[in-house]
Amino acid sequence: MSDLLIDCQAVSKSYLLGKVEIQALKAMDLQVKHGEHIAIVGPSGSGKSTCMNILGCLDTPTSGQYFLEGQDVGNLTRNQLALIRNKKIGFIFQSFNLLPHATALENVALPLTYGGMSFKIAKLRAIEWLNKVGLADRLHHMPNELSGGQRQRVAIARALVTEPELLLADEPTGNLDSKTGKEIMEFFKVLVSQGKTIMIVTHDVELAKQAERSIHIRDGSIL
Repeated sequence: MSDLLIDCQAVSKSYLLGKVEIQALKAMDLQVKHGEHIAIVGPSGSGKSTCMNILGCLDTPTSGQYFLEGQDVGNLTRNQLALIRNKKIGFIFQSFNLLPHATALENVALPLTYGGMSFKIAKLRAIEWLNKVGLADRLHHMPNELSGGQRQRVAIARALVTEPELLLADEPTGNLDSKTGKEIMEFFKVLVSQGKTIMIVTHDVELAKQAERSIHIRDGSIL
């Protein structure tokens, strides 16, 4: 198996805004190896969110090619893309994106049951990951009963419960105080030491310095 997880070759993405074509990403070349810890850095509107959407198979390039573990993502159907998102990619968002009326345990088990696993087995896997993120005593709490840091840990457990190849984190410490944010970043470092590939999308240069490699995007281009 190649040590390349991600191989983007001249990937571009444009959108129509009325009759005006907006080029959000311009001929991006990007290679990421298994086990790397990378920050994608850029100001608001730079194209970093578009980059994350393409890397996360939430969107496809207008031109160029994106290979994920050697598979050309641009040739896949919507169902195949959904399957890849469920099996190979974990997402962590600044706003946590937890289901408000589901417990921590139910939130974490959701991707597994969505993928066809019985709730009984999914529940055991979810408990295991909530233990790993230090929330063994919060299994049956609702999101509104948890602190911001605890909610982000639930989100991390949910992202990792499917054992994905790639973890994509969009401003993962944006809604957290600095102490909790540091704890989350330290946890990411532990995951990388265990072989996980983590890409953080951020406008925070100080946060980006904690990654092994930073990729700077401006006006849709990698600098």
